[in-house]
Amino acid sequence: MHPLSQFKFCPKCGSDKFIENNVKSKRCKNCGFVYYFNSCAATVAVIINENKELLVATRAHEPVKGTLDLPGGFVDLHETGEEAMSREVKEETGLDVDEIKYLFSVPNIYIYSGFEVHTLDLVYLCKIKDTHVLKAEDDVAKLEFIKVSELNPDLFGLLSIKEVIQKIQKMTI
Repeated sequence: MHPLSQFKFCPKCGSDKFIENNVKSKRCKNCGFVYYFNSCAATVAVIINENKELLVATRAHEPVKGTLDLPGGFVDLHETGEEAMSREVKEETGLDVDEIKYLFSVPNIYIYSGFEVHTLDLVYLCKIKDTHVLKAEDDVAKLEFIKVSELNPDLFGLLSIKEVIQKIQKMTI
């Protein structure tokens, strides 16, 4: 199925003559507009305390409600990955990020309202000075620190986060 199959009308002129152009775009036969389907940027926080424990969230909402996750979310317009990471950590945990270091990226497909959103998850190591204000907020039901060596990737609901956990377990951070 074409990634833009759910888009029936041209976003520029509204024509219903919005057809497949190639594997990642659609073209309007009416006005000629070509729309490319690109990944959305998202962030993932790796927050490890002095006991080599990773801050893990439990998802409060679908998709994959009730499974484990890491703090993070979508990058807003006109926002850098680092700004998004700091904002998302604050929104979901109440914590202020002191230092951010880019680690790696992982592609993902995130189902939102029944729609496949292709993302590129930017993974950052986040340093926090004060974890005493830790509080599950926004779309997080629960927060806990779990030893990196004891993490089970199968308990994480999103495919990209499972991959992040596997990579973190092989790294020395």
